Amino acid sequence: MQKINKLSELEQGKRAFVMEICSEDSMRRRLQDLGLVKGTEVRCIRKSPLGDPIAFLIRGAVIALRYEDSSCVQIQYSEV
Repeated sequence: MQKINKLSELEQGKRAFVMEICSEDSMRRRLQDLGLVKGTEVRCIRKSPLGDPIAFLIRGAVIALRYEDSSCVQIQYSEV
């Protein structure tokens, strides 16, 4: 069984799958509109020097998320 972590903890260059969004309704909807739904593969492209924001590759688009928002997304690491 794989360990489930927060999207904000994903290391640069690593891939993971979205498992759940644990946030308030408006932020949950916004993250879902960006393509973060259960089962979506996400790759961390780049982290800023201070760790906020973080750039992710989601469904072919590069999306920058604040650390606080990416902490609301639970992920499971990809084996690839």
